[in-house]
Amino acid sequence: MKEFIQTLKNIWTLKELREKILFTLGIILVYRFASYISLPAINMTEVGSLLEQYKNQGGNKQGAGLLGLLSSFTGGAFSRASIMALGIMPYISASIIVQLMGMAIPYLQKLQKDGESGRNTLNQITRWLTIAVCLVQAPSYLTSITQMFLPHAQFASAYYVDPQSIMFWLPSIVILVAGSVFAMWLGEKITDKGIGNGISILIMVGILANLPSSFLQELATQTGKGGLGTIMILIEVLFWMLVVLLGILLSVAVRKIPIQYVSRAQARGGVNRNLMQGARQWIPLKVNAAGVMPIIFAQALMFVPGLLTKVDESNTFLAGFKDVFSWQYNVLFAILIVIFTFFYTAITIPVNQMADDLKRNGGLIPKVRPGKETSDYLDDILSKITFPGSILLAIFAVLPAFIHGWLVQTDGFALFFGGTSLLIMVGVTLDTVQQINTYLLNHHYDGLMQSKLSRTSNS
Repeated sequence: MKEFIQTLKNIWTLKELREKILFTLGIILVYRFASYISLPAINMTEVGSLLEQYKNQGGNKQGAGLLGLLSSFTGGAFSRASIMALGIMPYISASIIVQLMGMAIPYLQKLQKDGESGRNTLNQITRWLTIAVCLVQAPSYLTSITQMFLPHAQFASAYYVDPQSIMFWLPSIVILVAGSVFAMWLGEKITDKGIGNGISILIMVGILANLPSSFLQELATQTGKGGLGTIMILIEVLFWMLVVLLGILLSVAVRKIPIQYVSRAQARGGVNRNLMQGARQWIPLKVNAAGVMPIIFAQALMFVPGLLTKVDESNTFLAGFKDVFSWQYNVLFAILIVIFTFFYTAITIPVNQMADDLKRNGGLIPKVRPGKETSDYLDDILSKITFPGSILLAIFAVLPAFIHGWLVQTDGFALFFGGTSLLIMVGVTLDTVQQINTYLLNHHYDGLMQSKLSRTSNS
């Protein structure tokens, strides 16, 4: 504990790092404040009460698919009809589109290899595409709050302007697009002048914003049962900490592939046999190289089965796809996650380029020929470790459905026991801590996660 306190003192001592952290906290405060500013045409007080009625009628489960994901990413701004209702998600969607298009469009492939200038051009393309995505998502969002969430009979109490008029739609669309662009700008400022990972930090902050209210709701539900409820809360907290630990292990688990770099003299058949082993290093292949992207892709497609209920609304099997805690929803959800994990890993881990880079720099994998054989070897290893990684990722995604009802009683708190929310919180926290550690170590201070053993070995 003393070492942790000393590390916090070291962070505060470094003026530049202190300013970066304070700047990041200030940007987060602005982002959270803006999420509570409602659209000018909407009576926020009435919207809140009507949404609460909608949830009490079971609407939270029917809308907890993609809409619930968007709401959790925006810290509740989505459900509050805020100017930041779209949040940072249009930028995430645009980034994914640009990344996928980079596989098929030679111009984007060239930009990816052009260094700093290419990245700047790609960033500019992503920004313009973000606006285009906003122009599609904003009308869809306005449609959802005027037709799905709020009953038609209560329009008069929820809106200052007729929701069917151009005076409602045009200003609201412009404001929603501006709010999303503002969120994108805030994230980029954190990346440039803060502690980095600005977009990811804003998403994590939006998710964490829902945690206190969800826990308090669960606490009120459990403590209402008496002494047994208090024990259940303690069990839930311990189990949640275990799930977080497993999430960390899944995020950092790697398979190390040993490589050797042979010097030019060795390559020409030098006589010094003591140097034949060369410099040994590793290629770390992550067990979960795709991160949370397979869950996001699968979540985005899960609204399609729900549309099938309109074909036969009396079909109970199809109706199950509208409930995120049903077995129908979660079986299909898990299958899609496994498929998308292999797909996203295949397009983001360039084994051919890795093999070419090794060959160009004089590196090789022991007992494996350079070139195509190395590429095939890396691809085979990646496939073998991706399979268990995809299974574990699917288990994490559907874990809330397994514990809901018998362990965790409320819907909101159950969603924090797995899925996108947990993995994003774990991943962003690990990346942020790693950046702070790097900054401290560069200034000859111990990092947040550095142990006595590591310091002894380094000395």
